[in-house]
Amino acid sequence: MSNCVLEIAAGSVADVQAAQSGGADRIELNCGLELGGLTPTIGLLFEVQRTTTLPIIAMARPRPGGFCCNDGEFRTMQRDIDLMLDAKVDGVAFGCLLTSGEIDQAVCRIILQLIGKRGVAVFHRAFDLTPDPHAALETLITLGFRRVMTSGQKTTALEGADLIADLIRQAKGRIEVMPAGGIKPEHVRELIDRTGCTQVHAGLRRRIGRSPGGEIRFGSNDDGRHEAVDENLIREMRHRMKVSGSHP
Repeated sequence: MSNCVLEIAAGSVADVQAAQSGGADRIELNCGLELGGLTPTIGLLFEVQRTTTLPIIAMARPRPGGFCCNDGEFRTMQRDIDLMLDAKVDGVAFGCLLTSGEIDQAVCRIILQLIGKRGVAVFHRAFDLTPDPHAALETLITLGFRRVMTSGQKTTALEGADLIADLIRQAKGRIEVMPAGGIKPEHVRELIDRTGCTQVHAGLRRRIGRSPGGEIRFGSNDDGRHEAVDENLIREMRHRMKVSGSHP
């Protein structure tokens, strides 16, 4: 039987409620999940904290499109992180890269000092763009990150399972390696068995609402519908995570 932790990406109060009802263990709180996840608003954070007892990891990403930040974006991240930690989030997920794709150690070090002992520091899937994941893992360990999210530098974590397994072995408990990226109930057990992971991150969303019709759009992805966490998919994921696997 697996005691693997299930973290769910949430972008609304309803998402968090569905995640908790479905059996999630932890929340990663975002805005703009359709953009890969952006910093949540303080209003959303306060409302979520009123409705859940689950640990909350807040995303700190000021804009979509890459992970190299300019001075203004860096200052914005610092302000957002300070406010979220003051609001008692349990941790912060962030990731900053150089134009070479390597980890921006100078920026990360300053943000880690800001987080200090106030919360868990998580390096998000910017890790999957680094040119040498094994060297990058050692860098994160040296910097002092608690956890790193990765799809094994593939489109989905199942496709990247071999590298994820290698990274977990390399880490030797010095940092938590959490698979993330396209994880579905039907293959989560295989992923756990192949990698030896003790936690997974998933979206488990469905599209709801209806299109108003016509040609009017209020943004490139706005057709009147939106994605929401599916409580039933979380229940199925949780069930399959507990079933003994047959993979070596």
